[in-house]
Parts: sequence; structure tokens; C-alpha cells
Amino acid sequence: MVISELVKKQKCFFETGKTKDIDFRIESLNKLYKAINKYEGKIEEALKKDLNKSKFESYMTEIGITLSDLTFIKKRVKKWARDKRGLSPISQFHSKSFIKKEPYGVALIISPWNYPFLLCIEPLIGAIAAGNCAILKVSEDSVHTSKVITEMIAETFPEEYITVVNGDKEVTTELLEEKLDYIFFTGSPTVGKIIMKKAAQNLTPVTLELGGKSPCIVEESADLKVAAKRIVFGKYLNSGQTCVAPDYLLLQNSVKDEFVKYLKEYIGLFYTKEALRNEDYTNIINERHFNRLINLIKGEKVIYGGDIDRELLKIEPTILDKITLDSPIMQEEIFGPILPIITFDNIEEVKHIILQGEKPLALYLFTKNKKVEADILKNISFGSGCINDTIIQLATSRMPFGGVGNSGMGSYHGKYSFDTFTHEKSIVKKYNWIDLPIRYMPYNDLKMKLLKLFLK
Repeated sequence: MVISELVKKQKCFFETGKTKDIDFRIESLNKLYKAINKYEGKIEEALKKDLNKSKFESYMTEIGITLSDLTFIKKRVKKWARDKRGLSPISQFHSKSFIKKEPYGVALIISPWNYPFLLCIEPLIGAIAAGNCAILKVSEDSVHTSKVITEMIAETFPEEYITVVNGDKEVTTELLEEKLDYIFFTGSPTVGKIIMKKAAQNLTPVTLELGGKSPCIVEESADLKVAAKRIVFGKYLNSGQTCVAPDYLLLQNSVKDEFVKYLKEYIGLFYTKEALRNEDYTNIINERHFNRLINLIKGEKVIYGGDIDRELLKIEPTILDKITLDSPIMQEEIFGPILPIITFDNIEEVKHIILQGEKPLALYLFTKNKKVEADILKNISFGSGCINDTIIQLATSRMPFGGVGNSGMGSYHGKYSFDTFTHEKSIVKKYNWIDLPIRYMPYNDLKMKLLKLFLK
């Protein structure tokens, strides 16, 4: 179908008011839940073909976390959708104030390839819960998962309500030319700027879930073994192709040798000493990204890993030493299984390094020093993060997830997904039995005194 016709069809369906009915929304969420369970095997097969994800990793990081958020939202959406009572100021006596929750209309959700199921369906859950229609633009790079999503959505919902659009950048550009009611984009800051510029032409509100260089700080008081284990998990999960993965390591000189020893030990334990032959180790999505990552390793001091398999598009979990802020790998988000180490002597150096760059999507700090913890949290702006762990802040429906500045705007998960796709309409209902004359002309000194009394 022509995209302009599709958007028109969804707008017409939205105007019927059917999606605003709370029972219809809950029914739709239940349909989606059943569909995901039905397609679980196909989703796992597709993720294996696209990224070589194991069944365990696919369920842990994509299917399971999606179902968990879906369950959380569908149990609570009726309560969230109710009108919210507000207090009326005395100057508006006698009146009733309330906030009415309403959907935006037709939402466009543009999803990436690194978590192609999770980052497509989780925003959709929020759009459905809030009462919107939705167009899903799936990634052309994760072709097998995109195909399964297309099949699943087409079988579950009519296209005038929810549908999937496949295609390349030209298709995305065509979608962005339409006058949509909301745009939710997950991807890089570079593309995010393009999305926002296009949205501005129609004054379309946007949520941008972007990325950037997320620092991981290991301070000398940290439990080094636990820190190494958790950093290896967070960094090399999905071969580093995670928007909130630790991008680079800021490591205190006083514990460097011991900590690097533990890093190597846990990489070997998790991935074996022949990671390239590990059937559960994720591959790089395509040759273009593979070559980009190889170029980032060239000329640097590799102290672990570095081997590649071009046929399988795999790169060993790799550690780089002697990295500076001027190194090529520090000029862009890595988005791969390469961990560069920058050393420091005191926490002031850490703040200086991070504040030189853009605000990161995530920050991870390993420390037992409460003063250091308070200092970093107070003085560094970032989207979300962990103290003494990595990436788990993503896996909760009870807190918002999103970036700040260059790493994004807006948030979602749980109620925050509902809020993102909901407009809060403020209403004051004024009663007729009394009408205070103070606001009406002619004005005089007495009215001025009364005005100041009410408004101070």
C-alpha cells in the first residue's frame, strides 16, 4: 500500500474512537501477548539468523523482557487512563479541575537492528496502552526478525490499526514526510538529528532513544572480581551491540594490573578461550559494521582478543590498552566487542574526561566509596546507569529509560511508555451558581487589592 494511503487509513480508524476505549486497548494488549507466545520459536530462529543469538539470550534480552513489560502494563493501564483530579485555585472558585488522558493519534515507531524485536515491540506496547494507532518501521538490516514481526502483526491486527512497513532509508524518508501525530525513534544520534529535523516540519512530537559513549568507571575501592564479572557481561552481551553497553573503561591506575587480570579471566570463563567457535557468541550484524570495528582495532595495543572470523562476522572479545581521548576509537560509539582502557589517578580526572564529551546514555560506577558515588551522581549528567553493575537499569518496568542531550529525549518502560504516547489535557469545569466580578471591567483600586490577595 502507498504510504500516504496507509497513514490516511489509520487516521480514519483513529477518528472512529475505537482505540480510545480502554477495554479495546486491554484486549489488544492481550492479543499481542498471545501472539508473542505463539511466535516465540520463530522469533528465536530469526534472531539466531540475524545475530546468532542463543535461545537463552534471545529470551533474556528480547522476548522475556518484552512479555514482562507487557504484563506489567496491561494490569495497570485501566488505572493510568482514568481522569486525574486537580486542585482549583481560589481565584477560580467555584470549579472542578481535572486532567484527561488522550492518545496522540497515529504513531510512527522506527526500530533498530541490534535488539530488533525488543526495541520494536516494547514501544508498541506503550502506543497501544495509550490508545494510538501505530506504524512500525522495522530495520532492513535484521531482515529475518523484521519478517517475523511483519507476519505476527499482520496476523494479529488489521493494518488500519497496527501495521509494519519494511524498506530502506527511502521508505523511512517517505514516512517522515507524512503528517504523523507522534514519532518514536531508536538509533544513532546522527540519524536522530535527521528525524527531529523532519518532525519539526510538521511540529510532530518525538521521543529519541539514541546512544553515545557510555563510560564505565572502576575506582580503587571497588570489589574488583565482581566488577570484572559484571563488566564483561554488560560489555560483550550481544557482542557489544547494545546502546547501554559500557563503551570505554576508566580504570584507576592503582588497581589496573589486578583488574585487567580479572577481566581476562572472566572473558575466558564466559566465552571460552576460543570465542569465535562459541555457538552462543553473537556475530556482528553485517559486513559494513564488521569492517568499521576492525578499523578501530588497527594500530592499537591489543592486550586480549583481537582475532576475527570474517566469514562468520565475529570479533573476539577484545581489550585495548594505552588509549587516549585522541585515539580513533574514542571518536565514535563503538557498538562492538571492543573495550578500550583509559587510566586515571584521581576522580577529578574522570569528571574532566567525561565532561569533555556529550552527555552519555548510560554511566557505570564501581566503588565502595560513598563520597565518590555522590560526587559522580551529582556532577555528571547521563541518561541512566548503575552503581556496581551494568545494563540492568534497562530491565525494569518501574523506572523510566531514556537519554539526555545528545543521547536522546523522552523515556519509556512501564507507566513511562503509557505517558510517552499520551497527551494530558487539562480541563477546568466552572460552575454557574456564582460568578466573581473581579476579573471583569471596569477595573478599580478595590479590584486590584482583591487581585493581589488572590494571586500572591
